[in-house]
Amino acid sequence: MKRFYKKKVLITGGLGFIGSNLAIALVKQGAIVTIVDTLSPHQGGNLFNIASISKKVQVDYSDIRDVSAMTQLVKEKDYIFHLARQTDHILSQTDPFPDIDINIRGTAIVLEACKHHNPTVRFIYVGTRGQYGKAISLPVAETAATNPRGMYELTNLAAEKMVQIYHDMHGIRSVMLRLTNVYGPRSQMKSNHYGIVNWFIRQAIDGDVISIYGDGTLKRDFLYIDDAIEAISLCAAIPACYGEIINVGIDRSDTFLILITKIIQIAKTGSYTFTPFSVERARQEPGDFISDISKIRKLTGWEPMTTLNAGLKKTIVYYRKYKKKYW
Repeated sequence: MKRFYKKKVLITGGLGFIGSNLAIALVKQGAIVTIVDTLSPHQGGNLFNIASISKKVQVDYSDIRDVSAMTQLVKEKDYIFHLARQTDHILSQTDPFPDIDINIRGTAIVLEACKHHNPTVRFIYVGTRGQYGKAISLPVAETAATNPRGMYELTNLAAEKMVQIYHDMHGIRSVMLRLTNVYGPRSQMKSNHYGIVNWFIRQAIDGDVISIYGDGTLKRDFLYIDDAIEAISLCAAIPACYGEIINVGIDRSDTFLILITKIIQIAKTGSYTFTPFSVERARQEPGDFISDISKIRKLTGWEPMTTLNAGLKKTIVYYRKYKKKYW
């Protein structure tokens, strides 16, 4: 079903992990896609991510904090998927200002551009389950308290609240998503400051020893990128989702020990050892987390379809094939 056929779409942060996979999916549906991405060092943007659609999309290298650029880019768009942000969790602990400037101020600039130059646009904000912080009970529903444990998560929550205000006060029809631990092809693989599952996969492919923090019994819901993209697309296409905060996760949890054991078994390389939490990770560790996805089920009928085994196999095959583009 081509939900976005001939629709004009802007994806901020569209050369990154989730943004590039979204761009590919939307092009397949016939959308007219513009990507804005600064290709900032260490933030995950990679032109190879869109190699298969490079002639079918327009790429703009502006910064979302550039008022003039955003004024032009938001015009005449039917949908804006907002994914651009500072994503280095470790950097956010040592220097909070890039998070504040990019994640909060940058989002405000994009929203202001929409308010003044394209108030009928549909705006999809892609946030993180980290906005909840430590779970009081499992699974975690959208009504749970939000107590972020780091600046990255806090600034994502602040940006989300701004999006809600622009929806309620200024009529910018918006969906606010909170994504769980997403893994799969097209993530940056040069640093462990970002998605942990993909970093474990790199270590296994390289034959390294993977460090499991604590005793490995921490639980997470690990969502394959294709399922995440389908959820984002559905929420954008279905009117009932607008004005809503919606979890995008999977209600099947696994421990980190199970995850890493599966990665090593599938890759047939690598090993693991147990290690105490580093100071940085201990500060931000929220404990067990499992998403309650009953709301997105009710609104869209979406279900995550990819098992952990299948998703890990696809991811390992991809990175072994294109290792030189990511290492």
